Amino acid sequence: MPDSVGLEAKIRVLIAKPGLDGHDRGAKVIARALRDAGMEVIYTGLRQTPEQIAEAALQEDVQVVGLSSLSGAHRHLFPRVVELLREKGMGDVLVLGGGVIPEKDITSLKEAGITEVFTPGTPTGAVVEFIRRRLSGGGA
Repeated sequence: MPDSVGLEAKIRVLIAKPGLDGHDRGAKVIARALRDAGMEVIYTGLRQTPEQIAEAALQEDVQVVGLSSLSGAHRHLFPRVVELLREKGMGDVLVLGGGVIPEKDITSLKEAGITEVFTPGTPTGAVVEFIRRRLSGGGA
């Protein structure tokens, strides 16, 4: 998306750790990779409520929200963030999930509005390319 002087606008991404999960190494690795790829990254820090995440996404005018969970609360917290974003008129924001997500939970998360789920071992470049492709209209 070009801005007023014809330069490519940066993709804005919010990285968040919903719930009581206290480990954020993976979230920080992804945040750094996205920043290194030229995206503007806002990291909310640990122990955020879905309401805080949705409000930060609105205030920061992001195109992507990345949620990371290692605690097992992803089945409740991730869909709640999607619901709150929709309530705020941000239904077009890509919501990505990551962390320790059992394979059996991925389908239900996608049905709840999570665009994609990235599990441990996913190359950071794959996340960067997924975001770029989706935001350029290239699909999944």
